[in-house]
Amino acid sequence: MSYVIYDESNLNKIVEVTRWKRSYKSMAAAKAAVTRASKVYWKDCARNNTEYQINLDPQFIYGVAESEHYYAKLERQVERVNLMSGEKFMESVNTPYYCSPSSETYWSM
Repeated sequence: MSYVIYDESNLNKIVEVTRWKRSYKSMAAAKAAVTRASKVYWKDCARNNTEYQINLDPQFIYGVAESEHYYAKLERQVERVNLMSGEKFMESVNTPYYCSPSSETYWSM
């Protein structure tokens, strides 16, 4: 079982809070990553003498969910057209462009 951090405002974006991590082994690890990102935001505000805005703090804009629940219930799907057959299909918005049958890159590999 793994957990993901997602943007609560649009529910269609998995957030990479740390540089190379998209999923976490436990809920506690995911929440700790959000807390660390919030602390970095606070330090950046203090260092740059900018005003703290609650709508930009990671603790208030990111949510944590089990990956199976996120993909089944929360993630948004888009309708795309297969480049070769012309058929319409539903696809996750988090699918990389080069992995989508609607792209030329997918068919040229």
